Amino acid sequence: MTIMYTDGSCSPNPGPGGYAVIKGNQPVALGREENSTNIRMEGEALIAALKLAKQEACEIRTDSEFWINVVTKWAPGWEDKGWKKSRGEIKNLDIVKELYSLYTNSSAKLVWVRAHVGTKGNELADEWANKARQGAQL
Repeated sequence: MTIMYTDGSCSPNPGPGGYAVIKGNQPVALGREENSTNIRMEGEALIAALKLAKQEACEIRTDSEFWINVVTKWAPGWEDKGWKKSRGEIKNLDIVKELYSLYTNSSAKLVWVRAHVGTKGNELADEWANKARQGAQL
């Protein structure tokens, strides 16, 4: 089974952002936005990984517990309510909708990993997300 790691970076936050997808200890997708946030970049990394998976069975490991909760717990209810929640707006709705659609039409399993504890794939994703933020490309 394919395993990918994702991460996003922004510095300052908000500010220039980057994301990375790692597969086989190599970057396979990098992205950059001039004005973004950490949350947006984490979401964009997951979108890129799901697009790379092309509906094949895979495991996507991320240190963003937030996005895992969005996709697996909260988005189904928001969608049922016409993309509304009981209190306030849904932030980053563009990413939420795209990520949720890709995920629900995929065979991917999202797995949370703790950040900065020496997990090689996660450390590489962090390193390459920072490089992408600074302009690195594949």
